[in-house]
Amino acid sequence: MKYAQAVAALAILLLISGGIAQEQPPQNRFVAAVGPDGIQKVELTAGAYYFDPNDIVVKINVPVQLIVKKEGSKPHDIFLQAPEAGIDFKESLSTRPKVIAFTPTKAGKYPFWCTKKPPFGKSHKDHGMEGVLEVVE
Repeated sequence: MKYAQAVAALAILLLISGGIAQEQPPQNRFVAAVGPDGIQKVELTAGAYYFDPNDIVVKINVPVQLIVKKEGSKPHDIFLQAPEAGIDFKESLSTRPKVIAFTPTKAGKYPFWCTKKPPFGKSHKDHGMEGVLEVVE
C-alpha cells in the first residue's frame, strides 16, 4: 500500500511540475528572401509557448521586417538584444500584426524569447518560447 501511495504522489508531483508529457516546440526554420523592395520580410506567430518559425535566417546589411502577431489570450512579447549587430527590441504582442524593422550589421546567431512569467510558474522561455535569428553573409 505504501508503494502505491508513493508512486501516486510522485506522479502528481511530476504532473504539477510539468515533468510528464511536456512537449518541446518543433524546430521550424525559415530562410528569408530579399523582396523586390529590398527588404527581407518574416511573418512570425507567437502561440502557446512557441514562436513559429523559431529558427530564422536573414542576410547581413539587408533591411528586415519581422511581422509578429500572437494567437490566443495569453500575454506574450518578443525580446532580442544584440545592439552590436544592429538588433535591439522588446515588443509586447497582440493579435494585430506588429512590424519590427532593423538592419543586421554583424553575422552571428542571436537568441530571442518571450520574457513573460506568471507569479508562481515557469517563464514562457522555460516552456520553450524562444528561437534564434541567424544573420549570414
